[in-house]
Amino acid sequence: MLAAFDKGEDGELVPAFEPREMPSEERAVREAKGMASRHVGVIAWSRPADPKLGEYGEPVLLFQFGDVPEMD
Repeated sequence: MLAAFDKGEDGELVPAFEPREMPSEERAVREAKGMASRHVGVIAWSRPADPKLGEYGEPVLLFQFGDVPEMD
């Protein structure tokens, strides 16, 4: 997954776009690094999942730059 953030008029972080699924961890990191100069914060992460069972593991940070909100 990949997300980027900018600052709103009030100085608060706002998503630049909805989080995007990436085809691979490598692609997520490459895209995040490319976006780092255009946003105040960028984050790429993965999360082990078994959608059939509805089970999702803890997020694993792949890349982080700048200001990003805490991950839940």
